[in-house]
Amino acid sequence: MSLLPILTIPDTRLKQTCTPLTGVDGRVAQLMDDMLETMYKAPGIGLAAPQVGVLERIIVVDVTDHKTETPAPLAMANPELVWSGDEMQVVQEGCLSIPEIYADVTRPRQIRVRYVDRNGEVQEMDAEGLLSTCIQHEIDHLNGVLFIDHLSSLKRNMLLRKYNKQRKAG
Repeated sequence: MSLLPILTIPDTRLKQTCTPLTGVDGRVAQLMDDMLETMYKAPGIGLAAPQVGVLERIIVVDVTDHKTETPAPLAMANPELVWSGDEMQVVQEGCLSIPEIYADVTRPRQIRVRYVDRNGEVQEMDAEGLLSTCIQHEIDHLNGVLFIDHLSSLKRNMLLRKYNKQRKAG
């Protein structure tokens, strides 16, 4: 396995729609492993392929507390939401591609996602709470959408100014 460089805004690849995979092969499985290693090292709870410069529909997530819980990594190719509940939740989100910027985002609390696993098998799973938010956040990346795109233009512009100021200072 190897660590991959994580792209940050304003890299234009973060705003592109990713290509669906025709299948999961050894290359894709290796990319999933590398993405998980990169996500854990960052540290983060989710990572999408465009964040490492690969414009394919692949995400990895693990919302467990690694200090107290056994890791529960999920690797998904071609993930798609097939259902979302009516109940909404507000969660403070951040993103490895927009370091040190956080904002409250409203999303459905429960979802069902269909995806292809690392063995090439189609799976469906229900998720709620933080896992639901994380999966939705990562699927957004596959469509060129960042969490700040869910905010009002006023809030988004304020956070982008803060991010740019931090980047110039750092």
